[in-house]
Amino acid sequence: MKVFWGRIPLVMASSFLYFSKESRTQNLLHSLKYKGFKEIGEISGTWFGNDLIQNKEWADSIDFIVPVPLHPKKFKKRGYNQSEYIARGLSAGLHKEISLNHLVREKFTETQTRKSRIKRWENVSGIFSLHDPELYKNKHILLVDDVITTGSTIEACYIALRNCEGLKLSIVSLAYAHV
Repeated sequence: MKVFWGRIPLVMASSFLYFSKESRTQNLLHSLKYKGFKEIGEISGTWFGNDLIQNKEWADSIDFIVPVPLHPKKFKKRGYNQSEYIARGLSAGLHKEISLNHLVREKFTETQTRKSRIKRWENVSGIFSLHDPELYKNKHILLVDDVITTGSTIEACYIALRNCEGLKLSIVSLAYAHV
């Protein structure tokens, strides 16, 4: 994805769907994120994982699948992390372990929806931290998000991960929305 060129050193980046307003993808993601249809994330993640595993050399190199975390306040309100359900499906498709509770969202932020590129970056600056960086030392992490728009959330995750010695990073999302 060009959105990350010059910003994050990536092994691979991919999205399963293209997001556009008033599309089936938007309806699907809205149902996953706001209407409690968690199985959409898991099923779509499995399909995506089945596609991704075709790149066997890359898939074999993954050590952990890491969903972009929600702040505990947002998790309590929603009841689940949609990125975690996508990661569960990817785990089934790629036969890789999910790592939870190491990349942590420390600050509560407003939704990114309807924010400009600059406001999105300001909204997520410094919100993630990494607990137990030794776990990811010399590992290849697959970071999972629901939608990538400007890449600011992924970049904020990378900032928390970047000092982890020998870390390799790949990213995937259920959808990509070109801005």
